[in-house]
Amino acid sequence: MKKTGVPEWQPLEQAVPVDLFRSEVETWAQRIGVSPREIRIRPMKRKWASCSSRGRVTFDTDLLRQPAEFRRDVIVHELLHLKVPHHGKLFRALLKAYLET
Repeated sequence: MKKTGVPEWQPLEQAVPVDLFRSEVETWAQRIGVSPREIRIRPMKRKWASCSSRGRVTFDTDLLRQPAEFRRDVIVHELLHLKVPHHGKLFRALLKAYLET
């Protein structure tokens, strides 16, 4: 997911700890019914997150300082790529369904 339309910056004291973020990712993975092989959190220059064809999901460390709703959107987007690798109609429909619940 590209870093466009960056949400307003959040103060550091509102940052989410890494372990809580990992819990968010694992909770969403269970809801969606996927099992990432690996969850990484590291600095990324151009994207908020990425998903490899081998099941590794990587998130940008800046995501820890973003609002909860934006984090959720990025997490769900990347985890859905473990089910649907492209951004076609099925992907968009599933994304919409998960984000509206």
